[in-house]
Amino acid sequence: MSGIPAQADSCHREIVALEQVSYAFGSQQVIENLSFTARERDFVGLIGANGAGKTTLLRMIVGLLKPDRGQIRLFGTPAKSFKDWHLIGYVPQRKQFNPLFPATVREVVLSGLYGRGKLLKRLSKADALRAEDAMDTLHIGELADKRIGALSGGQQQRVFLARALINNPKLLILDEPMVGIDAETQQNFFHLLRHMHQRHNMTFLMVSHDMEMVRSYLGQEPKQVSGKLSFYVRHSHDLEDCVETDLLHTLRKEGT
Repeated sequence: MSGIPAQADSCHREIVALEQVSYAFGSQQVIENLSFTARERDFVGLIGANGAGKTTLLRMIVGLLKPDRGQIRLFGTPAKSFKDWHLIGYVPQRKQFNPLFPATVREVVLSGLYGRGKLLKRLSKADALRAEDAMDTLHIGELADKRIGALSGGQQQRVFLARALINNPKLLILDEPMVGIDAETQQNFFHLLRHMHQRHNMTFLMVSHDMEMVRSYLGQEPKQVSGKLSFYVRHSHDLEDCVETDLLHTLRKEGT
C-alpha cells in the first residue's frame, strides 16, 4: 500500500499516453517517436507551427487516424480496442464545419449523444432535457432553433462545446478553438475553460497558436518539446474536488 488516499491517486491516473508514436503523410514525416502522458486533471496546451502535426496528433487520439508506429492508450486501454468514446469530448476546428449544413443549434448539440455505431439511436425525453441543459449552461438556449451557420464564430464555438460536454466527458480535446472569434470572445471562452479545469474532474488537451494566452495560464516554459511540438502543462486539483460530478449541473449551479 502506498498510503496515498484513493481520491488523490485517482487524480493522477493516466488519461492519454503516447509511446513512440510516428505518423507520415506519404514521404512527409509529420510526427516521429513521440512519447507523452497526460494525467487526470492536466490542462495540456499544444503549440507548434503549421505542419508540425498538432491536428494530426489530435485526430490520432480520437481514433480518426491510426499511427504508423507506436501505441496510444486512452484511460489505460489501447486506442485500437478503446470503446468508451463517450468519455471524450472533441471540439474540432471550425473550418472543418460546413456553415451551410442545414442543422439547428439543438440538432448539433443533440448529435453529441450519438455514440460510434449508434447513429440510429432513438433519443429519449431525458436526452432532450440533457441537450436543453447543455445549451442553457453555455448561454445559447435562446439560439436553439437557429441554423448553426447563421451564428457568429463565438456562438458557434459555444454550440460545439455544448455538444462536446453533453456526455459529461472526462477528457476534452479542442483544436484551435479561438480561431476566427474576436478578442473579447476568446478571453471569455478561455475563462470558461480555466474555470472548468480548476473546479471539475476533467483533463484538457488544447491546440492553440496563441502563445500569450496559453502561457498566461500554463506557464512560460513547456514541460516537453518533441520535434516541432511543445507541450505546456498545468495540473489543478484539490482532494475535496476529486470526485465524480455532473459537469453541466455544477456549471449551471456555479453560474459560469
